[in-house]
Amino acid sequence: MEFLCYHRDRPHSAALREELTEAHWSYMDRYAAQLIARGPTLTPDGDTATGSLHIADLPDPTAARAFAFDEPNYQAGVYRDVLLRRWRNVLGRTMWDFPGGREGGNRYLVLGLGSGPAADATPPPGLDDLIAYGPLLSDDGTTWLGTALLVRAPHPGAARALLTHDRYADIEVHHWEFGGRR
Repeated sequence: MEFLCYHRDRPHSAALREELTEAHWSYMDRYAAQLIARGPTLTPDGDTATGSLHIADLPDPTAARAFAFDEPNYQAGVYRDVLLRRWRNVLGRTMWDFPGGREGGNRYLVLGLGSGPAADATPPPGLDDLIAYGPLLSDDGTTWLGTALLVRAPHPGAARALLTHDRYADIEVHHWEFGGRR
C-alpha cells in the first residue's frame, strides 16, 4: 500500500530541523527500499524548509502512522501537522526513475484536496515533467480524497493548472526539491 505523508513545519523550527538532519536522514534510510519520493518543501526563494514530503510503500495504515509519527522531527516538535493519506502510484515509478533527473528547473508538490466523484484520475497527456502522480485515498483505498503530484514546471501557476480547478475544495502548490542523501 502506498501512502503520502506530508509534515508541515511549525513556524520558527528551522534551527531544530537543522539540528535533527542526521537523525531524520538515518530514520528515512531505514525505509530506503520503500520510498517512492521524498524531499523538503521550501519557501519560494528556496532558502527555508516549510515541510517534508515522503511517499512510501508500507504494509498497512498502522505501519504508515508509525512511519509518520515516530519520525524524529515529528517527535521533537519540528512539525505543526501531518497529512497522511493512502496514495496510488499512477506512474508506477519512483522519483529516482524520473527521466528529468534531480537537478534543473522548478519543482512543485501540488495537493488537490476534494471530495465526491474522483477527478484527474489519469495524468495529463504528453506531460514529460511529471515526477509522481496519484489519487489521495481513504485508509481502505475506496474513497477519493484528492490528487497529489510532483512536477517540474516553469512557475507555480503552471503546476496548479494540472488539476481541474473546480473539482477541489483547495489546491496547494509548494516549492519542492528532491531530498535525501546526495
